[in-house]
Amino acid sequence: MSFISLIDIEFKKIKRSKIWLILLIAMIILWLPSILNVDLNFKMQVGISPENNFLIQGLLGMGWFIYPASMVVGTLLLNQTERSNNGILKMLALPVSTAKLSIAKFVVLLTLAASQIVMAVVIYYASAILVSRIEDYNFMLSPLFVLKEVGLVYLSSIPMLAVFWMLSVSIQIPIFAIGIGLASIVPSVLMINTKIWFLYPMCYPFFVVTSEYGKLATNLTTQEVTLIPWLPIALTITILCLVISCIRFGKAERG
Repeated sequence: MSFISLIDIEFKKIKRSKIWLILLIAMIILWLPSILNVDLNFKMQVGISPENNFLIQGLLGMGWFIYPASMVVGTLLLNQTERSNNGILKMLALPVSTAKLSIAKFVVLLTLAASQIVMAVVIYYASAILVSRIEDYNFMLSPLFVLKEVGLVYLSSIPMLAVFWMLSVSIQIPIFAIGIGLASIVPSVLMINTKIWFLYPMCYPFFVVTSEYGKLATNLTTQEVTLIPWLPIALTITILCLVISCIRFGKAERG
């Protein structure tokens, strides 16, 4: 069976699941505070325009907790599709390696993450249109600028997603897997203020948004993204987590 066929099967499995709805609700919740507190964008003392602050504040909430938490839940649900009705046993019976099955599911996870990022952009523009009318001020930003910002969030989150997938595959008790995943998000606030932030993948999305915040706000200083040693370490973490996932996938069911 080809790798593309495996990916197609995985998408069919989640076609009627609640994953998409959960991702959408999370993004709606993300932008509600920004709409309700839109007037605060005119009171910032860090030298940033209201329209830039409206976007960045939303992305800060997304990068720190909403997006990672959604991915923890999405990863668990994605993995649970195999355990319901003994689906994993049926998949393991196929003439295909477990490593290939694991990577196929990770590709689906990457697609789910990209889909939620797209949802965030769509809801952002809907929110920006709404608050522009409420405040009689243009909160709309260039699509290229917005896509660049959310693109950084997505790309930086790939190592984090690999960690979450490894946890989901390695920990057989769902409540423990989701608990550890959610708990791992909290220290991101502390890690972005250290010199070794690049060792903690769960803080990557939050760090890049914070870094962009510092570039847009004239009276705010934040750490800048340094590609070295970040990229080599991020790549190493991603590969290591995926290798462990491939080794562990289906191991418990195989006995």
